[in-house]
Amino acid sequence: FDNMIGGGIVPGSLMLLGGAPGIGKSTLMLQISGAVSKNGTVLYVSGEESLSQVKSRAERLKISKDNIFLASETNLENIIDSINKIEPKFLVIDSIQTTYHPQFASAPGSVSQIRECSAELLRIAKSKHITVFLLGHVTKDGDLAGPRILEHIVDTVLYFENEKQQIYRILRAYKNRFGPTSEVGIFEMKGDGLNEVKNPS
Repeated sequence: FDNMIGGGIVPGSLMLLGGAPGIGKSTLMLQISGAVSKNGTVLYVSGEESLSQVKSRAERLKISKDNIFLASETNLENIIDSINKIEPKFLVIDSIQTTYHPQFASAPGSVSQIRECSAELLRIAKSKHITVFLLGHVTKDGDLAGPRILEHIVDTVLYFENEKQQIYRILRAYKNRFGPTSEVGIFEMKGDGLNEVKNPS
């Protein structure tokens, strides 16, 4: 993962991880959270699963929980309150389609909600120097659920895909303000999570 994004995560950046439902975005993000928690506090916000579901997955993946805080929340104002209390170095929003700003009447996942929530999270990333990861679902057509406005707002766009035999997961960078887009990460899903494939050939 570090290699494919150009050597590591840039502080204060906004990163988008897109992929089909069930492909392993949450698993990868929990594993990344475990790795970066050695360098600072992580706030992992899940709008898709309960706290017990996220916790049981983290335990199955043997993720160190010393520096990781979990929240099951979709209201952006409550998420911001948690950010102000915990002051994390890393923030994970799983997923941007379930997050909503209460000042806007439209439903979560709508164009206006995705735009407003992403813009607010970008402001938080830059002003508080927090690295923010947004997880987003991809439709059957291969587009990110919601408009491509997200891709213009964020610093890095990563897509998680299956290869033809469905054995491996391929992680590609389609946009990266801080590194190359030529690298590819290849992973295999096993009982203990996603394992890197060191020799793709």
